[in-house]
Amino acid sequence: MSQTFDLIVKGGTVVNQDGMGLADIGIVAGRIAAIGDLKTASAGETINAKGLHILPGVTDSQTHMREPGNEHKEDFETGGRAAVLGGVTSVFEMPNTAPPTTTPDAVADKVRRARHRMQCDFAFYGGATTENVDLLPEIERQPGCCGIKVFMGSSTGTLLVATDEDVARVLGAINRRAAFHSEDENRLVERKPLALEGHVETHPVWRDAEAAVLCTKRLLRLARHAGKRIHVLHISTADEIPLLAAAKDIATAETTPQHLTLAAPECYERLGTYAQMNPPIRAAEHRTGIWAGVAAGIIDVLGSDHAPHTREEKDKVYPNTPSGMPGVQTLVPIMLDHVNAGRLTLQRFVDLTSAGPQRIFGMARKGRIAVGYDADLTVVDMNAKRTIKNDWIATRAGWTPFDGVEVKGWPIGTIIRGRRVMWNDEITGPANGEPIVFVEALPKV
Repeated sequence: MSQTFDLIVKGGTVVNQDGMGLADIGIVAGRIAAIGDLKTASAGETINAKGLHILPGVTDSQTHMREPGNEHKEDFETGGRAAVLGGVTSVFEMPNTAPPTTTPDAVADKVRRARHRMQCDFAFYGGATTENVDLLPEIERQPGCCGIKVFMGSSTGTLLVATDEDVARVLGAINRRAAFHSEDENRLVERKPLALEGHVETHPVWRDAEAAVLCTKRLLRLARHAGKRIHVLHISTADEIPLLAAAKDIATAETTPQHLTLAAPECYERLGTYAQMNPPIRAAEHRTGIWAGVAAGIIDVLGSDHAPHTREEKDKVYPNTPSGMPGVQTLVPIMLDHVNAGRLTLQRFVDLTSAGPQRIFGMARKGRIAVGYDADLTVVDMNAKRTIKNDWIATRAGWTPFDGVEVKGWPIGTIIRGRRVMWNDEITGPANGEPIVFVEALPKV
């Protein structure tokens, strides 16, 4: 008896936890129902994926969508469009909005704003402060919350938890894994005079490698004392890699495509303040050390740290310029180019962007191509050669640090819960984004 599916993705090379191989994927009611040879099956829609690779849907686990409060830079609609045009099926969004996401109601408000306005699925971090520690257990149980975010060094926004005592209070209150911006605030304050007016190349002199290393050492000590799990965001130094390797029982780690691709001083000479982010892009030896961490499995996930600012804001005189750059739309093509260059395998890319986020954050039914899982698929052409251009970028900021960069490997399609939402650079349907469900905060039914 012939099987019937809503959608069959046919003839592609499926990349998954068991390797790579040709297979068809049958989808029913938004979930994967069959994997294998489905040539005798029928479907309401069939996608011919011959010559393409089918990856589990890519999750970008660090983005800033700027809503509420800074919609002139980005909002959920434009950010979601950028995500799916780049092959990203799910995003985690950070709490440093205006107002910041520091209460259960603020998380719920973001979920309401994003549902069916974002093309992709989504989750939101709650932000820790020195005043809301008692609320953190309730915030992290809120539907659509991926965990708690802690800024140990000041960055964009007002959230800051700088002292050991306050970090320990946060760790003592939470139950899920918390994510940390790890730069030592005292060192940043002490070295601020080294950020020379009009000289963005001094950004990594002010926010030097030692600021990150000192803070990560403190954080690992505090987490171990508290017996809590932590996730260290946007690793930017070679020196943090051995520290993290010695703490894999409690700590996971992220890096960004920017820190794996750009290097000082060239990036500042070429891009000026458009290369400014926190923690900074550093010298090539740090990039080499982070790649060694990727090769050794010490880096667990990739996040773009998508943080758009307008050209007007970026064109001010350093250091009166905001840190951050768009990234959600370029994560996949930049990293596929690294795959084609032999710096990592396609399977390792899947581990960093699908299996890794699922393992660390406990996303329910996401992160694998497996029967019963959400039919979230990122379809890529590993042989396509394209040049990334600003006019392809959907973020409201309208620019990318990778403008003019030629890459090999390109996202052809984005399928979310069985719906084709992007194909060949075109959005193919209305926004239908839903909050991600997490196994540590399953809804009661």
